[in-house]
Amino acid sequence: MTGAERLPASARAILRGDRRALARAITSIENGDAAADPILAAIYGRTHGAPIVGLAGPLGVGKSSLINALVGLLRARGRTVAVVAVDPSSPFSGGSVLGDRIRFEGRVDDPGVFFRSMASRGASGGVAAATLETARLLDAAGFDVVLVETVGSGQVDVAIREIATTRVVVLVPHLGDEVQTLKAGLFEIADVFCVNKTDLPGADIAQRDLVDLVAHGTREGRWTPAVVGTSMTEPRGLEELWNAVEAHEQYLDRTGERATSERHRLTVEIVGIVRDRLGRELSEQLERDPALRGLLDRVVARSLDPRTAAHQLRLAVRRVR
Repeated sequence: MTGAERLPASARAILRGDRRALARAITSIENGDAAADPILAAIYGRTHGAPIVGLAGPLGVGKSSLINALVGLLRARGRTVAVVAVDPSSPFSGGSVLGDRIRFEGRVDDPGVFFRSMASRGASGGVAAATLETARLLDAAGFDVVLVETVGSGQVDVAIREIATTRVVVLVPHLGDEVQTLKAGLFEIADVFCVNKTDLPGADIAQRDLVDLVAHGTREGRWTPAVVGTSMTEPRGLEELWNAVEAHEQYLDRTGERATSERHRLTVEIVGIVRDRLGRELSEQLERDPALRGLLDRVVARSLDPRTAAHQLRLAVRRVR
């Protein structure tokens, strides 16, 4: 039996570019379906290291329009592109607030483009827990570039650093967005700053201020974030933006930072998986074990504090194991 034959049928289909198999696998990942586990295990060693470019920033700065234009640029260069757009969703129902981006409909017949809208499901960082695994599937499916658009939810948007190899923070030159971004913590995660809508007044000032901030905020010997201006109205700046992304990707390879960053991201991912699974197991045990339910009753009655209860719960689980 060959290595290819040992792969699950769904994994084989994804590796040969079957879009339906890819979409089904992503749905399984989103739903936390265990059926996705063997697929993810099978494709992990068959990824080819496609750049994962995350676009973050406040709502209304034009990230979706920017991505649509970048897709056109990359397709003109002969590169295949996958887009994952993480929409805000209700933390109660899990339903997406914005839904699929209508503006991408013009590319649905392009075999070199794949678009997937995902609900954040209230996940920390405005990024669905499944986003990184989805990007990995898209990489294995053969896409040259994976673009990830986050929901633009302020400080929590910084979770994109655990997913993307290059992070683009998008701003607009009015309403003080550049200052708000610094307050939100996005300054620390930016590999590239994109001042979008440069046809608006104040664009030159915003770019100059960001250049000054970058100069004062970058440690010696580290990557200095580029500051690029773009406009979808004119249009302009797209070539410069993508050149800045590629320059950062080359920097990662040249300095060995890619391996360091990958190790960090994998550590965060593995710990997160363990935390989620243990959390589910503990929740189930609290429901079915009378002794553990009694522990919760004592916390509700204020006769035991939550931290002590958590410690006792951990000891109880260890004894069971």
